[in-house]
Amino acid sequence: MDTSAQLKELLARIDRRSYPAYKDTRGSYRFPGYVLSIDHVQGDPFAAPSKVSVHVEGRQGAFPEALYGTAHQRVALQDALTRRFGRLAAGASFQAKGSGHSGLISVSRCGQEVLERTACRIDPASGNIVLRLEVGFPANGRTINARELEKILFDLLPRCVEGSLYAKSWKGEELRQVADLAEDQQYIREALPGLGLCAFVADGSILPRASGVSQLPMKGAVPFQSPRELAVELDLPHRGKITGMGIRRGITLIVGGGYHGKSTLLKALELGVYNHIAGDGREYVITDPSAVKIRAEDGRSIRCTNISPFINHLPNGKDTVRFSTEDASGSTSQAANVVEAMEAGAKTLLVDEDTSATNFMVRDELMQRVIHRDMEPITPFLDRVRELYEQKGVSTILVAGSSGAYFHVADTVIQMDRYVPRDITALAKEAAAAFPLCGGPLEPMESPEGERKPRPAPELQEERVKLKALGRDGVSLNREEIDLRYVEQLRDAEQCAALGYCMLYAQRCLLDGRRTLAETAQALEDLMEQKGLEALCGSRGGVPFLARPRKQEILACFNRYRGLHL
Repeated sequence: MDTSAQLKELLARIDRRSYPAYKDTRGSYRFPGYVLSIDHVQGDPFAAPSKVSVHVEGRQGAFPEALYGTAHQRVALQDALTRRFGRLAAGASFQAKGSGHSGLISVSRCGQEVLERTACRIDPASGNIVLRLEVGFPANGRTINARELEKILFDLLPRCVEGSLYAKSWKGEELRQVADLAEDQQYIREALPGLGLCAFVADGSILPRASGVSQLPMKGAVPFQSPRELAVELDLPHRGKITGMGIRRGITLIVGGGYHGKSTLLKALELGVYNHIAGDGREYVITDPSAVKIRAEDGRSIRCTNISPFINHLPNGKDTVRFSTEDASGSTSQAANVVEAMEAGAKTLLVDEDTSATNFMVRDELMQRVIHRDMEPITPFLDRVRELYEQKGVSTILVAGSSGAYFHVADTVIQMDRYVPRDITALAKEAAAAFPLCGGPLEPMESPEGERKPRPAPELQEERVKLKALGRDGVSLNREEIDLRYVEQLRDAEQCAALGYCMLYAQRCLLDGRRTLAETAQALEDLMEQKGLEALCGSRGGVPFLARPRKQEILACFNRYRGLHL
């Protein structure tokens, strides 16, 4: 390992040479209090920035072990360090001048959710910290401007490191509060099954967001207040007693007039599978971690999926036990999404009438009288939702604004009235009694998941695979786009990037003809749990910015990848 002084000498030697001479800087250099590693150098000032990492030993960082003793505390601390470093880097970025990306200093941009990322990693055994960032190596045209890079590496970057990666730079209880919040959130999550709940929404939560393009809490929004009938009290390890609405396992219907907060509540619940930062307003909105948002997805690819519990006896005789299509309709896509969520281990389904296929959800009495059940290949979700819970243990939380048919099957009915929830179960049941459902008994539902065949890997040579993340819209492998726009619980472009690396890793190591896709998704989750996100990456070009997806989104990505051989 070289010293920082040797790096400074090297920069002086290559100053004003052609840009490729920057490649000589690759390596590790000891600075006071940390090691700087230049992992990958960009080819020219207009290319993707260089990848750099900072390594701080545990004794230098001196963060108490109590702040990262558990996995959820460690992820929260890593998130806090990344956010602090990012704020400092934003102030230092482009203070060094030049062409192209010259002077850029950047790290992952964190949203309201607390996600495990490659940007910052803390070794639980030693407390050693690795923080990864991107730096635009300065140039004038395509000529090295080493003096400006020296300014970044010896002035601007050390200030960012000193202001974020050492415990002494944090105020008093600042990080203790981060760890305590993470522990309280995990306490609620682990308490849900024992309480018979699939979700919890704390009193005082702020659910509305500032706008359609901002995830910040809305100023002046109505604080959430649980109905008395659904109130639950918890005694958290750090915050102490907290009250809120417990959504019981079974079938919960959320109703109300337009713009009264139905979909806002459901959106908070679907994102409750993640922890949120303090001040978000949804810190104590906690949902069953396996919960999956289900919607119609016209045009998606479906391969060998058993949708027969919902769609059967098609006029063209097409097999719905192993159903395949390149261009799914609203109803077939939503049926497949339900089945695939169950394959991924979902025990709670989240459904919004507004994004569902109407004919998949319900058939009204008049339509059933005119078009008899024998002539309709679709068995509505209404007719199966009770079975899903009683036979498979899968709960459903459903937003409905136009059809009252679900009153008959709901265990709990919550009315949103100007963002205030009210338990109207008794009233809804009484009203529903005057409008009995028509239709006879159904054939019992067999296991909709079925057995998928093991999948061999696509015939792709690793060195020829071109991976490109498409923001939060999806990922591209060798120009084969995987459309993830409607996998709505993906919250970060770095999660989509990680899914791309999951696909590549699976093709190299897991899709061997012996595993199903669900087993492959589980193997990838186990790999990330045991070895971290870095295990997905090859050795070339340094570790990219990735955020950890859930097993449910990994399987969703596989199921939308048209390039998989069947």
